[in-house]
Amino acid sequence: MLNSQMANAYKNQQIMTASPAQLTLLLYNGALKFLNESIIALEQGDIQKSNSANLRVQNIIREFVVTLDMSYEVSKTWAQLYEYIEYSLIQGNIKKDIGQLQNAKGILQEMRDTWEEAMKQTQITRVAGK
Repeated sequence: MLNSQMANAYKNQQIMTASPAQLTLLLYNGALKFLNESIIALEQGDIQKSNSANLRVQNIIREFVVTLDMSYEVSKTWAQLYEYIEYSLIQGNIKKDIGQLQNAKGILQEMRDTWEEAMKQTQITRVAGK
């Protein structure tokens, strides 16, 4: 019990001190974690657990969509990708189709990696004073 409380305290501290960019990365990581849980549960035949984890991913994806700043052209592309991910999640959930979930996972992983690389490049630029 104490380890669980310590882990929760650490997670809360991490969230409370994170920058908006870091929070976005945490959300990507959470979405991928829940998507992996959904896939594994589906493979094991635990439909309820798979559904629950899938819904958590869908909620994160919807949050990404509503927080996009659509004044940037790239946001329109990302919105389309998020919509496709959500579609794949829903289809995977309805049809119990691991392929659809794997498809969503691949795209989400690429987006997460792109976000992380952008964060690194931004940090390099700041350090260089540009």
